[in-house]
Amino acid sequence: MNESNGRKTLISVKVSTLLLILLAIIVLIVIGIVIANKQKENEENLNNVQAQNTQTENEVQNIENESNYSNTSTRNSTISSRSSAPRETIQVILSDKPNVEIIQEKPEPAQEPEPEVVTTPIEEVTISKDMDLTVRTGLSREDFITLISGVEEDTSNFFEENAGLIYDICEKYSLNEIFFCGLISAESGWSIASNHRNTHNYISLMSGSGLIRFESVESGLEKAAETLHNNYLFPGGKFYYGPTLADMKTRFCPASSNWVNLVYQRMSQILN
Repeated sequence: MNESNGRKTLISVKVSTLLLILLAIIVLIVIGIVIANKQKENEENLNNVQAQNTQTENEVQNIENESNYSNTSTRNSTISSRSSAPRETIQVILSDKPNVEIIQEKPEPAQEPEPEVVTTPIEEVTISKDMDLTVRTGLSREDFITLISGVEEDTSNFFEENAGLIYDICEKYSLNEIFFCGLISAESGWSIASNHRNTHNYISLMSGSGLIRFESVESGLEKAAETLHNNYLFPGGKFYYGPTLADMKTRFCPASSNWVNLVYQRMSQILN
């Protein structure tokens, strides 16, 4: 009886031992599986981090390449177009990337064409007794000098020598050039009488003591044109009655009955 119980107890101990060994093996297997899964997860996370770092490095490299290309293009553009149109620098922001400078050509403003200057040929210049003395002939400066140089009555060469000056003064004061020369000839003669020559007073501007004296040919001609413009031929002048010869005579030379015909005759001699 005791021997039988002893064998049962021995068998029970052996079974328990086997179960413990089996349980230990199972626990070891589970621990191994958990450790393997953890290592695999860590490796995957490490690979992801490395991939992200590689992508970031590539983006940085691309940005640097773009920046270097832009800077190289800018330097080349600056060297090759020193005298070209003005340029303006534009800052372009590319999300979180560094600013890239782009040189953009500023277009030149459109230039308006200069108006064409139309002049009147010498042969088309006309005059009349009732013409507006403030309307220019339309001649170019060169053609007016040519016209005056051909006046045979200019025996003193005064008009030929001062043709350019006379043209410029008439342009400044809006006077007809042929009228201005005809008036000087009517008042001083084609030869320029000595009293007019000595005083440089060519249209008989008077003061209480006689002819007003001027310092030079230029100042005498300038004052003559200025007086005609301010006093006789333009509205607002104290002796203004109109822009024609007859209107001007009313106060310029009221005592003469032949003044209009005389001035017009000298004007005609210039064109004949």
